[in-house]
Amino acid sequence: MSPASRFGRRLTAVIGALATLSLLLAGCSGSQAEPGKLVIGVTTDANALFPWKATQFQSIAVLQNLYGTLTEFDKDLKVVPGLAESWDTSKDGRTLTFHLRSGVTFADGSAFDSADVKDSLDKIRDPKTAAVAASTLASVKKVTAPDADTVTLKLSGPDAALPSNLASVNTAMLSSDDTEKQLAAKPNGTGPFAFDSRKPSQTLKLKKNDAYWGEAPKLDSVEFRVIPDDDSILAAMQAGNVQFAVFDNPVVGQTAEDLGLNVAKTSQLSYHALQLNAKRDVLSDVNTRLAVQCAIDRSAVLDTAGFGEGKVTGPITSPDYLSDPDDRPCPTRDLDKSAEYLRKAGKDSLTLKTIVSQGEYATSVDEAQNLKSQLADANIELDLEVLESGAFVDAWVGADFDAAVALNGGREDPDGMYGRYFTSTGNLNKVAGYSSPTLDKLFAEGRSTSDLAKREEIYTKVGRELEDNAAWIWLFSGFTYTATTANVHGFTPLESGSLQYLRTTSVD
Repeated sequence: MSPASRFGRRLTAVIGALATLSLLLAGCSGSQAEPGKLVIGVTTDANALFPWKATQFQSIAVLQNLYGTLTEFDKDLKVVPGLAESWDTSKDGRTLTFHLRSGVTFADGSAFDSADVKDSLDKIRDPKTAAVAASTLASVKKVTAPDADTVTLKLSGPDAALPSNLASVNTAMLSSDDTEKQLAAKPNGTGPFAFDSRKPSQTLKLKKNDAYWGEAPKLDSVEFRVIPDDDSILAAMQAGNVQFAVFDNPVVGQTAEDLGLNVAKTSQLSYHALQLNAKRDVLSDVNTRLAVQCAIDRSAVLDTAGFGEGKVTGPITSPDYLSDPDDRPCPTRDLDKSAEYLRKAGKDSLTLKTIVSQGEYATSVDEAQNLKSQLADANIELDLEVLESGAFVDAWVGADFDAAVALNGGREDPDGMYGRYFTSTGNLNKVAGYSSPTLDKLFAEGRSTSDLAKREEIYTKVGRELEDNAAWIWLFSGFTYTATTANVHGFTPLESGSLQYLRTTSVD
């Protein structure tokens, strides 16, 4: 069956299901949109509210609206001032000085100043904290706070990626008075919204932060409402109970448009990959990993799971540093070559314990089943373990898998995107399962220069090193489909998938 035929049949089925759900919801609904109150339908609950350890998409989406960072990204993903109004770099590139905004407060009313920045950066760098962004601050040797509005970072050498890395919510600025335990229950940030309440697996509510330093949010409240599947979310939007949702399934995106919702289609830096854990015996030989790589037709995965909505990709998806998807061994499926690699590894078959997330993104199980079918032709079995989002993240962070079918967030700067995974000291290297002296050297070179042409050359080599060693199998990047009801205005979707522009959104 062609992707187009499959698309049509699924669309018909989904519309039928929606009609039934809409009637049911319309009949029992007593809740309609209220001006200034936005309800977002999500299929999974945030699994972590402590920003330095959050990796799940839904958690990041919530936390980006609660916490502030020294720098931020604008709508074009260029680095702009955040809690730091400006910054200076010394001539030798070894000193970075941030000038902080004055009058900023946390949601609890306490003042933000340089002591909070120093405390935050020192704790993120401290291995005891186990912060997921620790290695992105590897060049920072010392943090000082000469006065309340100034913070100085002494670096081991120039670090062109640092301003971008500091825009991640994983490097959010926290109050030095707060603890991880406190913030895991009740976030306290400097963002445009403040934490209101939470019913686990049901709702998480935010309220306007009236003391926000930037332009005041137009929304009085934002509610993330957990609804088990995309079809039910669409039905709730038709019934007026939900006004906003982001889908990654193109069928659902098209259905939303057919139902009269406003839909913005946005290409994404995030990428779909089959992550291989080279630290497991079964995959420790590069030949076994290359056997997997050569047995996969990435276009077939994209056509089957993503209905052809996206593009086959290599490791780096940022437009400034885009990898050539053909720059790898076996750019197209080659079963003979796969068998040859298996023979080199002294094997005639493989079985890989493979984890799959159900709920965090819509195409995961379809991707896994297609990969399983393709790899079976090469005597490689994917032993699939489908896990709910929280359990998947736990297994993923613990590297408790041979392989993982994953959708990972992409970033504008390749260092922030991959340095923490694929350097030997990267704090997520346990998850990546692969590093090499060559990659360590290349990432160090990439940080040390701000020359775009030189950085492009360096990260092309990074991509080739990752592909030649089949560290992971990069598959494709897709789109998001941001659906809103007619009374929602002012939201700007980003290629990073960030929901930071909820701060400019209104509901009338």
